[in-house]
Amino acid sequence: MPAICVNFPPLPQPEAAEMTDSLFKFMLGEGHVRGVAVRLGDAWQEMLRRRRHGSGVQELLGEMSAASALLAGSLKFDGTLILQIHGDGPLRLAVAECQPDFGLRATAKEIEESQAEEPSAGDLVGLANRHGAGRCVITLDPRQPGQQPYQGIVGLADAEGRSLHDLSAVLRQYLDQSEQIPSWLMLAADERAACGLLVQRMPGAGGTAGSDAARADEDFSRAVHLASTLQRAELLELEPQELLRRLFWEEGARVFEPLRPRFHCTCSKQRVAQMLRMLGREEVESVLAERGQVDVTCEFCGAGYAFDLVDAAQLFHAGVDQPPGPAQPQ
Repeated sequence: MPAICVNFPPLPQPEAAEMTDSLFKFMLGEGHVRGVAVRLGDAWQEMLRRRRHGSGVQELLGEMSAASALLAGSLKFDGTLILQIHGDGPLRLAVAECQPDFGLRATAKEIEESQAEEPSAGDLVGLANRHGAGRCVITLDPRQPGQQPYQGIVGLADAEGRSLHDLSAVLRQYLDQSEQIPSWLMLAADERAACGLLVQRMPGAGGTAGSDAARADEDFSRAVHLASTLQRAELLELEPQELLRRLFWEEGARVFEPLRPRFHCTCSKQRVAQMLRMLGREEVESVLAERGQVDVTCEFCGAGYAFDLVDAAQLFHAGVDQPPGPAQPQ
Protein backbone atom coordinates (compact mmCIF):
# COMPACT_ATOMS: atom_id res chain seq x y z
CA MET A 1 0.00 0.00 0.00
CA PRO A 2 1.75 3.25 -1.08
CA ALA A 3 2.33 6.07 1.37
CA ILE A 4 0.79 9.28 0.11
CA CYS A 5 2.36 11.81 2.42
CA VAL A 6 5.24 12.38 4.80
CA ASN A 7 5.10 15.00 7.54
CA PHE A 8 1.52 15.81 6.57
CA PRO A 9 1.49 18.35 3.74
CA PRO A 10 -1.80 20.30 3.64
CA LEU A 11 -4.73 18.71 1.87
CA PRO A 12 -6.62 20.77 -0.74
CA GLN A 13 -9.56 22.34 1.04
CA PRO A 14 -12.36 20.97 -1.25
CA GLU A 15 -11.09 17.40 -0.84
CA ALA A 16 -10.78 17.76 2.94
CA ALA A 17 -14.34 19.08 3.17
CA GLU A 18 -15.69 16.06 1.31
CA MET A 19 -13.94 13.44 3.46
CA THR A 20 -16.72 12.78 5.95
CA ASP A 21 -15.88 9.06 6.12
CA SER A 22 -12.21 8.11 6.08
CA LEU A 23 -9.76 5.65 7.58
CA PHE A 24 -6.01 6.25 7.56
CA LYS A 25 -3.31 3.72 8.38
CA PHE A 26 0.02 5.19 9.44
CA MET A 27 3.48 4.34 10.75
CA LEU A 28 5.71 6.44 13.00
CA GLY A 29 9.44 6.98 13.16
CA GLU A 30 11.59 3.98 12.29
CA GLY A 31 8.62 1.67 11.87
CA HIS A 32 8.32 0.55 15.49
CA VAL A 33 4.84 2.04 15.85
CA ARG A 34 1.78 1.70 13.63
CA GLY A 35 -1.73 3.03 13.91
CA VAL A 36 -5.16 3.62 12.44
CA ALA A 37 -7.41 6.68 12.61
CA VAL A 38 -11.05 6.64 11.53
CA ARG A 39 -13.91 9.11 11.24
CA LEU A 40 -17.45 8.01 10.42
CA GLY A 41 -19.73 10.84 9.36
CA ASP A 42 -22.20 9.88 6.63
CA ALA A 43 -21.96 6.20 7.55
CA TRP A 44 -22.82 6.94 11.18
CA GLN A 45 -25.66 9.26 10.17
CA GLU A 46 -27.13 6.52 8.00
CA MET A 47 -27.03 4.06 10.91
CA LEU A 48 -28.78 6.59 13.15
CA ARG A 49 -31.42 7.27 10.51
CA ARG A 50 -32.32 3.60 10.29
CA ARG A 51 -32.15 2.50 13.96
CA ARG A 52 -32.43 4.77 17.01
CA HIS A 53 -31.60 3.82 20.60
CA GLY A 54 -31.28 5.46 24.00
CA SER A 55 -28.42 7.96 24.28
CA GLY A 56 -26.11 5.63 26.21
CA VAL A 57 -26.60 2.70 23.85
CA GLN A 58 -26.40 4.97 20.82
CA GLU A 59 -23.04 6.37 21.90
CA LEU A 60 -21.72 2.89 22.61
CA LEU A 61 -22.83 1.68 19.16
CA GLY A 62 -20.99 4.60 17.58
CA GLU A 63 -17.83 3.74 19.48
CA MET A 64 -18.22 0.07 18.54
CA SER A 65 -18.63 0.98 14.87
CA ALA A 66 -15.46 3.07 14.94
CA ALA A 67 -13.65 0.34 16.91
CA SER A 68 -14.63 -2.39 14.44
CA ALA A 69 -13.13 -0.32 11.62
CA LEU A 70 -9.96 0.39 13.64
CA LEU A 71 -9.43 -3.28 14.47
CA ALA A 72 -10.15 -4.40 10.92
CA GLY A 73 -7.72 -1.77 9.66
CA SER A 74 -4.98 -3.12 11.93
CA LEU A 75 -5.29 -6.71 10.69
CA LYS A 76 -4.26 -8.57 7.56
CA PHE A 77 -7.47 -10.56 7.34
CA ASP A 78 -9.91 -11.30 4.51
CA GLY A 79 -13.25 -11.54 6.23
CA THR A 80 -15.75 -9.83 8.51
CA LEU A 81 -14.83 -8.54 11.95
CA ILE A 82 -17.73 -8.75 14.40
CA LEU A 83 -17.55 -6.87 17.71
CA GLN A 84 -20.16 -7.77 20.33
CA ILE A 85 -20.99 -6.63 23.85
CA HIS A 86 -23.14 -9.12 25.80
CA GLY A 87 -24.62 -7.28 28.76
CA ASP A 88 -26.42 -8.03 32.02
CA GLY A 89 -27.97 -4.55 32.37
CA PRO A 90 -30.47 -2.65 30.22
CA LEU A 91 -28.25 -3.45 27.23
CA ARG A 92 -28.41 -7.15 26.46
CA LEU A 93 -26.55 -7.21 23.14
CA ALA A 94 -24.74 -4.71 20.93
CA VAL A 95 -23.16 -5.72 17.62
CA ALA A 96 -20.96 -3.86 15.14
CA GLU A 97 -19.70 -5.49 11.95
CA CYS A 98 -16.93 -4.38 9.60
CA GLN A 99 -16.83 -6.20 6.27
CA PRO A 100 -13.66 -6.71 4.20
CA ASP A 101 -14.40 -3.58 2.11
CA PHE A 102 -15.13 -1.55 5.28
CA GLY A 103 -18.88 -1.74 4.89
CA LEU A 104 -20.28 -1.17 8.39
CA ARG A 105 -23.49 -1.92 10.23
CA ALA A 106 -24.53 -2.03 13.90
CA THR A 107 -27.51 -2.84 16.11
CA ALA A 108 -28.46 -3.34 19.74
CA LYS A 109 -31.09 -5.07 21.86
CA GLU A 110 -32.27 -3.46 25.08
CA ILE A 111 -34.73 -4.22 27.84
CA GLU A 112 -37.19 -1.48 28.68
CA GLU A 113 -36.39 0.66 31.69
CA SER A 114 -37.77 3.94 32.91
CA GLN A 115 -36.04 7.06 31.64
CA ALA A 116 -34.85 7.80 35.18
CA GLU A 117 -32.92 4.54 35.26
CA GLU A 118 -31.26 4.98 31.87
CA PRO A 119 -27.46 5.05 32.32
CA SER A 120 -25.56 8.09 31.13
CA ALA A 121 -23.76 7.97 27.81
CA GLY A 122 -20.44 6.18 28.05
CA ASP A 123 -21.30 4.34 31.28
CA LEU A 124 -20.41 0.79 30.23
CA VAL A 125 -20.98 -0.56 33.75
CA GLY A 126 -24.50 0.84 33.99
CA LEU A 127 -25.35 -0.31 30.49
CA ALA A 128 -23.89 -3.80 30.29
CA ASN A 129 -22.05 -4.92 33.43
CA ARG A 130 -24.26 -4.20 36.43
CA HIS A 131 -23.75 -7.66 37.92
CA GLY A 132 -20.29 -8.45 36.59
CA ALA A 133 -21.44 -10.86 33.87
CA GLY A 134 -20.91 -8.62 30.83
CA ARG A 135 -18.39 -9.65 28.21
CA CYS A 136 -16.86 -8.50 24.95
CA VAL A 137 -16.59 -10.92 22.02
CA ILE A 138 -14.55 -10.33 18.86
CA THR A 139 -15.07 -12.74 15.97
CA LEU A 140 -13.06 -12.93 12.77
CA ASP A 141 -15.24 -14.65 10.18
CA PRO A 142 -13.13 -15.60 7.11
CA ARG A 143 -14.56 -14.95 3.68
CA GLN A 144 -12.99 -18.08 2.16
CA PRO A 145 -15.23 -21.19 2.44
CA GLY A 146 -13.95 -23.92 4.72
CA GLN A 147 -11.96 -21.63 7.03
CA GLN A 148 -13.03 -21.60 10.66
CA PRO A 149 -13.91 -18.36 12.46
CA TYR A 150 -11.64 -17.15 15.27
CA GLN A 151 -13.23 -15.83 18.44
CA GLY A 152 -11.73 -13.97 21.40
CA ILE A 153 -13.64 -13.21 24.61
CA VAL A 154 -12.78 -10.87 27.48
CA GLY A 155 -14.79 -9.70 30.46
CA LEU A 156 -15.74 -6.10 31.13
CA ALA A 157 -13.46 -6.02 34.18
CA ASP A 158 -9.70 -5.89 34.73
CA ALA A 159 -7.48 -8.64 36.17
CA GLU A 160 -8.43 -7.58 39.71
CA GLY A 161 -12.13 -7.80 38.94
CA ARG A 162 -12.72 -4.04 38.81
CA SER A 163 -15.29 -3.03 36.21
CA LEU A 164 -14.00 -1.19 33.16
CA HIS A 165 -16.06 1.90 32.49
CA ASP A 166 -15.48 2.43 28.77
CA LEU A 167 -15.06 0.41 25.60
CA SER A 168 -11.54 1.72 24.95
CA ALA A 169 -10.29 0.13 28.17
CA VAL A 170 -12.01 -3.17 27.33
CA LEU A 171 -10.41 -3.32 23.90
CA ARG A 172 -6.97 -2.40 25.24
CA GLN A 173 -7.32 -5.36 27.60
CA TYR A 174 -8.40 -7.60 24.73
CA LEU A 175 -5.42 -6.61 22.58
CA ASP A 176 -3.00 -7.09 25.48
CA GLN A 177 -4.40 -10.50 26.46
CA SER A 178 -5.55 -12.06 23.20
CA GLU A 179 -3.27 -10.49 20.61
CA GLN A 180 -0.35 -9.69 22.96
CA ILE A 181 0.22 -6.41 21.13
CA PRO A 182 0.88 -3.33 23.32
CA SER A 183 -1.87 -0.93 22.23
CA TRP A 184 -3.52 2.37 23.07
CA LEU A 185 -6.83 3.58 21.68
CA MET A 186 -9.45 6.25 22.15
CA LEU A 187 -13.05 6.18 20.92
CA ALA A 188 -15.76 8.83 20.83
CA ALA A 189 -19.22 9.23 19.32
CA ASP A 190 -22.01 11.78 19.37
CA GLU A 191 -24.94 12.74 17.12
CA ARG A 192 -22.60 13.90 14.35
CA ALA A 193 -19.74 11.43 14.12
CA ALA A 194 -18.11 8.26 15.45
CA CYS A 195 -14.31 8.39 15.63
CA GLY A 196 -11.34 6.44 16.87
CA LEU A 197 -7.55 6.38 17.09
CA LEU A 198 -5.44 3.24 17.58
CA VAL A 199 -1.68 3.18 18.25
CA GLN A 200 0.26 -0.12 18.47
CA ARG A 201 3.81 -1.29 18.93
CA MET A 202 4.72 -3.28 15.84
CA PRO A 203 4.68 -7.03 16.56
CA GLY A 204 8.28 -8.17 16.99
CA ALA A 205 9.61 -4.64 16.51
CA GLY A 206 13.23 -4.48 17.58
CA GLY A 207 13.48 -8.23 18.29
CA THR A 208 13.25 -9.61 21.79
CA ALA A 209 16.27 -8.03 23.49
CA GLY A 210 18.97 -5.40 23.21
CA SER A 211 19.06 -1.78 22.14
CA ASP A 212 16.65 -2.26 19.21
CA ALA A 213 13.94 -3.59 21.50
CA ALA A 214 14.59 -0.77 23.95
CA ARG A 215 14.26 1.76 21.12
CA ALA A 216 10.99 0.17 19.97
CA ASP A 217 9.63 0.37 23.53
CA GLU A 218 10.76 3.99 23.78
CA ASP A 219 9.13 4.91 20.47
CA PHE A 220 5.87 3.28 21.50
CA SER A 221 5.90 4.98 24.91
CA ARG A 222 6.46 8.35 23.26
CA ALA A 223 3.63 7.74 20.77
CA VAL A 224 1.27 6.81 23.62
CA HIS A 225 2.33 9.90 25.57
CA LEU A 226 1.54 12.12 22.60
CA ALA A 227 -1.75 10.33 21.83
CA SER A 228 -2.81 10.66 25.47
CA THR A 229 -2.87 14.44 25.13
CA LEU A 230 -5.84 14.03 22.79
CA GLN A 231 -9.18 15.27 24.08
CA ARG A 232 -12.48 13.63 23.19
CA ALA A 233 -13.75 16.86 21.62
CA GLU A 234 -10.68 17.02 19.35
CA LEU A 235 -11.19 13.43 18.23
CA LEU A 236 -14.77 14.26 17.23
CA GLU A 237 -13.99 17.58 15.55
CA LEU A 238 -10.85 16.92 13.49
CA GLU A 239 -10.43 15.02 10.25
CA PRO A 240 -8.08 12.05 10.78
CA GLN A 241 -5.22 13.51 8.75
CA GLU A 242 -5.34 16.81 10.64
CA LEU A 243 -5.53 14.89 13.90
CA LEU A 244 -2.39 12.91 13.04
CA ARG A 245 -0.62 16.09 11.99
CA ARG A 246 -1.26 17.72 15.36
CA LEU A 247 -0.25 14.70 17.42
CA PHE A 248 2.70 13.26 15.52
CA TRP A 249 4.18 16.07 13.42
CA GLU A 250 7.67 15.41 14.87
CA GLU A 251 7.54 11.62 14.55
CA GLY A 252 8.36 11.22 10.86
CA ALA A 253 4.93 9.77 10.22
CA ARG A 254 4.01 7.99 7.00
CA VAL A 255 0.32 8.08 6.16
CA PHE A 256 -1.09 5.62 3.63
CA GLU A 257 -3.77 5.90 1.00
CA PRO A 258 -7.10 6.57 2.76
CA LEU A 259 -9.86 3.98 2.85
CA ARG A 260 -13.56 4.88 2.72
CA PRO A 261 -15.77 3.21 5.33
CA ARG A 262 -19.49 3.32 4.58
CA PHE A 263 -22.78 1.95 5.83
CA HIS A 264 -23.67 -1.33 4.18
CA CYS A 265 -26.12 -3.99 5.36
CA THR A 266 -25.71 -7.53 4.03
CA CYS A 267 -29.31 -8.57 4.58
CA SER A 268 -31.29 -9.94 1.63
CA LYS A 269 -34.43 -11.94 0.96
CA GLN A 270 -32.26 -14.95 0.18
CA ARG A 271 -30.61 -14.76 3.63
CA VAL A 272 -33.99 -14.39 5.31
CA ALA A 273 -35.26 -17.40 3.35
CA GLN A 274 -32.32 -19.45 4.61
CA MET A 275 -33.16 -18.44 8.16
CA LEU A 276 -36.80 -19.46 7.71
CA ARG A 277 -35.71 -22.85 6.35
CA MET A 278 -33.65 -23.33 9.50
CA LEU A 279 -36.75 -22.57 11.59
CA GLY A 280 -38.56 -25.39 9.79
CA ARG A 281 -41.78 -25.87 7.89
CA GLU A 282 -43.93 -26.37 11.00
CA GLU A 283 -42.87 -23.07 12.60
CA VAL A 284 -43.33 -21.10 9.37
CA GLU A 285 -46.74 -22.63 8.67
CA SER A 286 -47.93 -21.82 12.20
CA VAL A 287 -47.09 -18.12 11.64
CA LEU A 288 -48.85 -18.20 8.27
CA ALA A 289 -51.95 -19.73 9.82
CA GLU A 290 -52.04 -16.99 12.47
CA ARG A 291 -51.08 -13.93 10.40
CA GLY A 292 -51.46 -14.84 6.73
CA GLN A 293 -47.81 -14.05 5.97
CA VAL A 294 -44.38 -14.11 7.62
CA ASP A 295 -42.87 -10.65 8.16
CA VAL A 296 -39.18 -10.31 9.02
CA THR A 297 -37.44 -7.00 9.76
CA CYS A 298 -33.66 -6.65 9.63
CA GLU A 299 -32.35 -5.61 13.04
CA PHE A 300 -29.47 -3.71 11.43
CA CYS A 301 -31.10 -1.60 8.72
CA GLY A 302 -34.85 -1.90 9.25
CA ALA A 303 -35.56 -3.44 5.82
CA GLY A 304 -38.69 -5.61 5.80
CA TYR A 305 -39.21 -8.94 4.03
CA ALA A 306 -42.63 -10.56 3.57
CA PHE A 307 -43.35 -14.21 2.69
CA ASP A 308 -46.91 -15.18 1.78
CA LEU A 309 -48.36 -18.66 1.30
CA VAL A 310 -46.89 -19.04 -2.19
CA ASP A 311 -43.44 -17.82 -1.08
CA ALA A 312 -43.48 -20.15 1.91
CA ALA A 313 -44.46 -23.14 -0.19
CA GLN A 314 -41.51 -22.54 -2.48
CA LEU A 315 -39.18 -22.17 0.52
CA PHE A 316 -39.56 -25.86 1.29
CA HIS A 317 -40.02 -27.10 -2.26
CA ALA A 318 -37.29 -29.59 -3.15
CA GLY A 319 -34.50 -28.10 -5.25
CA VAL A 320 -35.55 -24.48 -4.77
CA ASP A 321 -32.71 -22.36 -3.36
CA GLN A 322 -33.89 -18.85 -4.18
CA PRO A 323 -37.07 -17.31 -2.76
CA PRO A 324 -39.36 -15.69 -5.31
CA GLY A 325 -39.88 -11.98 -5.67
CA PRO A 326 -37.84 -8.91 -4.71
CA ALA A 327 -37.19 -7.67 -1.19
CA GLN A 328 -39.92 -5.49 0.25
CA PRO A 329 -38.23 -2.71 2.25
CA GLN A 330 -40.35 -0.95 4.81
